[in-house]
Amino acid sequence: MTLEPPMIRVGLLGHGQAGAILHAPLIEAVPDFRISAVATSRTASLAERRDAPRQVRQARELIEADDVDLVVIATPNELHFEQAAAALAAGKHVVIDKPFAATAAEADRLIDLAEAKGRMLTVFHNRRLDGDFLGVRQAIASGELGELLLFEARWDRFRPTVLQTWKNRAATPGIGQLWDLGPHLVDQALQLFGPPDRVTADIAIQRQGGLADDYFELTLTYGRMRCILSASAVIAAPRPRFAAHGTAASFLTYGVDPIEAALHARRHPQAPDFFADLATIPAELVSAEGREARKLAAGDWTGFYRQVAMAIREGAPPPVAPAEAREVTALIEAAYAAAGQLR
Repeated sequence: MTLEPPMIRVGLLGHGQAGAILHAPLIEAVPDFRISAVATSRTASLAERRDAPRQVRQARELIEADDVDLVVIATPNELHFEQAAAALAAGKHVVIDKPFAATAAEADRLIDLAEAKGRMLTVFHNRRLDGDFLGVRQAIASGELGELLLFEARWDRFRPTVLQTWKNRAATPGIGQLWDLGPHLVDQALQLFGPPDRVTADIAIQRQGGLADDYFELTLTYGRMRCILSASAVIAAPRPRFAAHGTAASFLTYGVDPIEAALHARRHPQAPDFFADLATIPAELVSAEGREARKLAAGDWTGFYRQVAMAIREGAPPPVAPAEAREVTALIEAAYAAAGQLR
């Protein structure tokens, strides 16, 4: 008789938007995991969790718990390094929501600690699995665009009023639009093109009452090719999400992968119709011959945690190598320096 391997017991640090809406449903959708404990002050919110985890008040209590194998960190950005270091020191595997750390030096310390303890460490760069990103990646790789000379990735939102949350703290490590949306865009660019030759940056606070940057535009130089990464909180008419322009054609996508909206609507990826009901993502190929409409399938973020399980059980590579996440942090640091905003 073949025995099933024991469940990987998860301790979830934080049960706000990232923990409750994004991480927990994805973890629950992978049968290898059981959420055994959640560190949160929101008692009522735990009723929605499949595994009826117990509530703990302090991060340290969860990190040191005997029934936790994997610590998932979904707390405010400035806590990521301290909590990840404590979890690794306690012998736990660790998933950190982006950003990895507030400095490349902190990222290096976590990488060294994970290696010394022999624990898996990875970062939640889930946007690698977005359907539009996979579609634009395939279009570039296919050669149908010719020589790529301009790549634009833009994350436009219309949020003209500043919300007074932890994301709008002044002079706090890891806070600001570039630390919030930038890790996704930077990681995608590095996945496509590798390290740039040069980085220039324009980073600003545009909204009344803003304390942290809410606008950025980075230009990454790759020889003749330019890669522009941008996000703004005051755009009511969003531009193409991705725009890849080559000597033969352009490929454009519109809107954001619908999987996050489905999770915010409290639809669960365990449901049999979850992925079938996700809308396709509009795209088009534009060339001298005209415009060709295309539809891209939505992504599947559960793949991230399926790979986490394989990394823990079988020693497979984690879904995001810590060294790759470290390069994202280093490039964001370089962007602030290029903009004259050392942080």
